[in-house]
Amino acid sequence: MSDFFKWILAVSLCLVAQAAVADRVKDLTSVGGVRSNQLVGYGLVTGLAGTGDGKDPTFTGQSLKAILESLGVTTNPYDDYDLAQSRGRPIQVDNVAAVMVTATLPPFAKPGQLVDVNVAALGTATSLRGGSLIMTELRGIDGQTYAIAQGLLTVTGITEEQNGTSVQIGIPTSGRVPDGATVERQVDTAFDKSDTLIFNVNSNDFSTTSAITKKINEVFGEGTAFALDGVSLGVRAPAGLSERVSFVGMIENLEVSPGVPQAKVVVNSRTGTVVINQQVRISAAAVSHGAVSVNVATLNEISQPVAPFTAGSQAQTAGVSNSAIEVTESVGQTDIIEETVDLRDIVDAINDSGASTTSLIAILEALKSAGSLRAELVVI
Repeated sequence: MSDFFKWILAVSLCLVAQAAVADRVKDLTSVGGVRSNQLVGYGLVTGLAGTGDGKDPTFTGQSLKAILESLGVTTNPYDDYDLAQSRGRPIQVDNVAAVMVTATLPPFAKPGQLVDVNVAALGTATSLRGGSLIMTELRGIDGQTYAIAQGLLTVTGITEEQNGTSVQIGIPTSGRVPDGATVERQVDTAFDKSDTLIFNVNSNDFSTTSAITKKINEVFGEGTAFALDGVSLGVRAPAGLSERVSFVGMIENLEVSPGVPQAKVVVNSRTGTVVINQQVRISAAAVSHGAVSVNVATLNEISQPVAPFTAGSQAQTAGVSNSAIEVTESVGQTDIIEETVDLRDIVDAINDSGASTTSLIAILEALKSAGSLRAELVVI
């Protein structure tokens, strides 16, 4: 056994002896350069039961013609869409749909490995159920082909129409092909080439970055790790690839107590959801909330005048609108919020005021403007 692996064994025994009372480095950081990559492609889905792009076959017909010609199938001049339209012979693509194909290439993916692909209709297709994706190139941002996709679609959405009434469950114009793409090219990374590995902290927190750096130096020796900024740190790693993988694995399993997060209140104005973290503090303040209600009622009546007795005169009826406006203001309630020290006091104080979720959002925004809410207010 080499000295390096003996050292790894000794360090591993020390890590097991530590009490698991904190978060793992694996859950707090990600290794720089070890990332997934997005792939995209354009293709055709065939075998549909009349739910394809028949309503607007312009580019679908052109794509189908190009694929057939690449396979050695001779197409006649009427396969040109514009020419076919002028001569009354449009291309029939009721069973074909143009689609966009996307996939995520995981880090360190090797040629021959399989990845899932997502398929979504581009044109007027109403359903991709029962279709089959024909060979499609998936390219990266650099324009290179990294995978080839093909296979039967799995579509969970369905549409049924009977006698003018339709029912739709899910989205029938998108689906997946499990393990539908084969990786053809590997993405180069600096994991096995750089002398220093970069660990990026998931949240920008100087205290968490400092705690991780300190922990690594305590276990592996002073100078092994050094902080770069509030969101990243560098670690000097072994040269050998096998030793480097083992080294990163041990770092990821180190237990670290992360820094206390910033006080923050998150408000979702669309759903009325309010989330307050443990660090939020509110200084003493007076809160008053109430509502003004305006009610307008209109009563339409018909006025029938009395007919005069003079000869030749005629009486005409007329419509009359009688409107009543009532303004009601509820009795405002003023509550005192004392200086608070924890989250429970804040929630209890606001609940005691009788505020609804909408009123709670308004109160929090007003407290922030008044300087009593000592936290970042985020409205999404």
